[in-house]
Amino acid sequence: MLETVAWGSLGVAFVCAVVMVVDLLRRPQAMGIMNVVWPITALYSSVFALLFYFRFGRAKAGGEKPRMSGPEHDRMMEAMKRSPGAVQIALASSHCGAGCTLGDIVAEFAVFGLGWSLWGSPLWASFVADFVLAWALGIVFQYFTLAPMRGLSFGAGVWAAIKADTLSITAWQIGMYGWMALSHFVLFSKHPLEPNQAGYWLMMQVAMIGGFATAYPMNYLLVKTGVKEPMMH
Repeated sequence: MLETVAWGSLGVAFVCAVVMVVDLLRRPQAMGIMNVVWPITALYSSVFALLFYFRFGRAKAGGEKPRMSGPEHDRMMEAMKRSPGAVQIALASSHCGAGCTLGDIVAEFAVFGLGWSLWGSPLWASFVADFVLAWALGIVFQYFTLAPMRGLSFGAGVWAAIKADTLSITAWQIGMYGWMALSHFVLFSKHPLEPNQAGYWLMMQVAMIGGFATAYPMNYLLVKTGVKEPMMH
């Protein structure tokens, strides 16, 4: 029963991601990295991500939004920092989450395929690998947001990305770890799920939503204090 539900959930999420990819090819985002962020977000939040994309994230037909002058753009960004809205924070959290999601997927398969374990359990090994790859890819995603936006050099862009997203990624991973630990030690303690089972990835979908929930308040603080740039829509 669990496997059937899991395959259904994964299938719907995959279809949502494909729908986004097709639409993004027709209407690419002004910020290039978001063409990757949106489909990855759909892999765990499925229909909710698709609805959010078409409501708030889709580029207007006929090209990019009209460009504002420098002072106008600066005033808008300052206003968004003073009072960041729910949509801006959700976008910032999803942007962080895309790197985490991709890193977690790669890490989970690597740990499983290589048979790694830590303290007698593959779960702890996966947590370490998850964080390393999630952090690395999260910083890459943030770099390709901040560097073009602020006109930063490579070194300055990487450092800005590290400052902007390390706490956000950590908060995301805490939420993800919490659900996966609950799944491993409580829900399926007798027969823990493994990455070669669809049910495992259903649990991971839920875990990513948990990560979004724990990263959301952190992203609010980071945007509010100016550490992280608000995401425009």
